[in-house]
Amino acid sequence: MNIDVFVLARLGSSRLPKKHFKKIGNELAIDHLIHRIKKAKKIRKIVVCTTKLKSDDELVKHLKKKNVEIFRGSNKDVIKRIKDAAEYYKTDVIVDVEGDKIYTDPKYIDQVANKFEKSQVEYVTGNDSSIKFNPSHGVHGTVPAGFHVNAIEKMYKIKKINNTETGYREIFLRDEFNVEFIIPEDINKFPKGIRLFLDYQEDLDMARKIFEEIGNDFDTTSLLKLLEKKPELIEIIQPVIELWKENYQLEKNNSR
Repeated sequence: MNIDVFVLARLGSSRLPKKHFKKIGNELAIDHLIHRIKKAKKIRKIVVCTTKLKSDDELVKHLKKKNVEIFRGSNKDVIKRIKDAAEYYKTDVIVDVEGDKIYTDPKYIDQVANKFEKSQVEYVTGNDSSIKFNPSHGVHGTVPAGFHVNAIEKMYKIKKINNTETGYREIFLRDEFNVEFIIPEDINKFPKGIRLFLDYQEDLDMARKIFEEIGNDFDTTSLLKLLEKKPELIEIIQPVIELWKENYQLEKNNSR
């Protein structure tokens, strides 16, 4: 079984332009993320899936220098981009890591892979509940999603829109898909309302302080211990928590 990590990234973000190129310490955010993913033991390849837009040429040039695999596909139709990349690389299982999820824990990449090796599951994602999916929980910044190539092909056939930039994972939560959740053992230690990804300047400000404190080889447990010890770090992102929720729902509605 070929299990690959697809990192979805583009430089055309509006809220934090070129966020993947923002410096955190001495490294770019995208380089920090790839460094962390490489520690996973169950994966075959890491492929950055970006667009064919000229605005992403700079990202492609940088990644080529780093000897990182690149696939260029559809701009708005993320489902098609993933499907086409899986076909090109003969991927059986995609571990979906968004390029702004710089806290992704390689331990959970391996746990996602394990789910597919041991069952007929079609979609796996992190969650704070075994019953109802919660898109705003910080778990989704540390636990990636994963789906079987057959599921992404099924989704491509049933989708009714061409803009699948936001909310496409929720399609997997329909009854026609076999879904399993990964609930971190530290679930009760996640601060309420925490956002663990890079979308606003405040997220970048918090990330710089976190990486300065504990480097780039931390796991989720170490991260949560730091946030418990220094709650002032979480206060940095408080101004954008509700704003993110509003924008997420708006973009999700617009992509339907």
